Amino acid sequence: PFSFEDAMKRLEEIVRLLENGQVSLDESIKLYEEGISLVNSANSLLTNAKQKLMAVSIDNENNE
Repeated sequence: PFSFEDAMKRLEEIVRLLENGQVSLDESIKLYEEGISLVNSANSLLTNAKQKLMAVSIDNENNE
């Protein structure tokens, strides 16, 4: 399990490797698959964070 920041760092690294063009086709495919998995994980983390912020905002509005 990656933190959002860790996922973004690894995604940046993957993009650099793929743009560099120095990896084999098989390695490129593996990196692409890893990147897709990281994007999905990061998206899930952002969705969870958004839900928590919305819940806090609603709770705060109810307490005012």
